[in-house]
Parts: sequence; structure tokens; C-alpha cells
Amino acid sequence: MMPAGKPRPAGLLAIDREMARQHADAIASFQQNVIIAAKAAAAIRQSGRLLLLGMGGSHAVGRAVEPLYRAHGIDALALPLSEQLGQPLPLAGRTVLVTSQSGESAEVVRWFAEKGDGADAFGLTLESASFLARTAPGLIGAGGTELAFAATRSLTVSFALHLAILSALGDDPAAALAALEAPETVDIDHALAALSGVTTIVTSGRRLQGLAEALALGLTELSRLPCFSLEGGQLRHGPMEMLGQRTGVILFRGDDPTAELVTAMAVSVVEAGAPLAIFDSSGQAPVSGAVTLAFKPASGLAAILAMLPVAQRLMIAFADARVDNAGTPVRSTKITRSE
Repeated sequence: MMPAGKPRPAGLLAIDREMARQHADAIASFQQNVIIAAKAAAAIRQSGRLLLLGMGGSHAVGRAVEPLYRAHGIDALALPLSEQLGQPLPLAGRTVLVTSQSGESAEVVRWFAEKGDGADAFGLTLESASFLARTAPGLIGAGGTELAFAATRSLTVSFALHLAILSALGDDPAAALAALEAPETVDIDHALAALSGVTTIVTSGRRLQGLAEALALGLTELSRLPCFSLEGGQLRHGPMEMLGQRTGVILFRGDDPTAELVTAMAVSVVEAGAPLAIFDSSGQAPVSGAVTLAFKPASGLAAILAMLPVAQRLMIAFADARVDNAGTPVRSTKITRSE
């Protein structure tokens, strides 16, 4: 653990600045994209088939909203852009949403050069002057490009852009907007203490699996420890063997029909002796032996937008306790321009 009172690294100060305005930018993004969101929703409704493409945090956003589009009867699938480039699904009859916070990633540029005709493609980006914004009609997040390493504001804004599309499809945005307008204050100290001795973290969920994947990516980028994500069923089928005192687990439980499966996994994790923290908006009783970060009962984007800033605070504190210059990449760049 790093000594208390050490200067805050420049990289984390940059993340602090992004996070300080992420809620306001997300609300503005929702409000400013009503017209184009309606066009994207109309295309999705007409095709009935949606392909969500992105890399890194942008792919995690796609994974998180997959089930929300499926709830509308849409055949929605989220894939990494790199996978679509190398092992492409046929695009005919599909609507495609390409998400890239910078709009300049190498895979984005190559995909548009190679995709040809056959699909309506929309972009989601934070940069209005980017390649993606110039190339495809799309939703533009407020506040401009995210400058800090590790996605924080860009995730929140991207979720708000999807909220605009889902609202146009008929979802009531009130609960999700309330989570942005009045963020819940949830203490992370007990969860941080529970994870203080671990050398890796596994995040997992069921319907909130995309959020779990976003957190695992941020934890890895900032702490430089192997942190990864497994969907709840996939964690059950074999990888339980890794659990123990040095492997931390973070679960996400929402107020949805998969909550009982997350509860069962939590019980198994406690029995295995692994430190466990649960982000919980299920409204159900806490799991004995786990640290619970409790939120108001919610599901979908309302749960995601309530939990996300607290999860961000946890990943930052976890990394700051282990790395001198957390937030300053040593092997990566903010915009990945090579494949």
C-alpha cells in the first residue's frame, strides 16, 4: 500500500477533472441529441437488428446496453471492432452503432474504409471534429474529447447517448436522468479495505455484466494488476478454482430477474474465502460475508448510472494505493492509432 498523504499523481488529477463534469455533460448529451437519436432509433426499429461496435471502454458500453435493446425485441449484439474486422458478421439488414470516444481509433478508420454498403451506420463519439463524426451521422457527446487516461466521463456520456436512443424507442428516461441529476453518495472505504490484500480482481454480473467489464478494464489500466471480467455463468463454469484470499471479486446486482443468480454467486465466493464487494441496486438483503455498496432499487441504465461513479472512485483509490503515478500510462496511449 502506498503511504498516506502522498501527492496526488497528475494522471489522477486529470481523471478528477473529467469526473467532476461527467454528470452535467451526460445530461447535456441526452438533451442535445434528441433529433439524431430519434433517427437512429427509427433505423434500429425498422431493421430489428443492431450491431454495437467499439474497442476498450466503448465495447464495454455496448455490452452494457445489449440487454436494453433486446428488451425491445431488437436482435442486438455487441462485438469488438477488431473482431468484426477479422471475423465479420454480414452487415446486410443490420443497423450499426460505432462507438469511439475519440472517433480516431485505428479500427474505426479501417472499418469504414472496408465495410462497403449494406448497413445503416451511426457513430457515437465525444469529438465533433473526429473522423467518426465526419464519416457517419451520429450522436456527439457534450464536453469534447476525454483527455485523461482510463475511461470515466466518456463512459457516462456514452451511456447518456444510448439513453437518448432508448428513450426514442419508448423507454422512460426519468430514473436514469435522476441518477445523473442527484448522484447517490456511497462509501467505498469498506470495499477498499476488503480488497487491500488482493493481487487480482475479477468483476462479474449478469444483466449488468457490461458495467462489470468496464470496471475491470479501468482497474487494469490504472493499477497495472491483472483485473478481468467474467459473466456470472462463465465464472461458475470452472474459473471458480482461482478464488481465494488473494483474488478479489466485485459483483453487480440489479433489481432484475437475474438478481438471484448473482446472490448465489456471492454466497459461493464467500464460501471460497475470496474478498467480495457487491454493487447492489437489487433491493434485496445483503449477503453475509460480503461488503455491500447499497443503492436505491434500480435496473438498466438507472442502475448503471448510479453505480458507475462509485465504481470509478473505487478503481481510482485501489490503483492509487498501489502505483506511484496511477493514471499515467506506461505502455498505452489514450487514442490507439495502431492495431
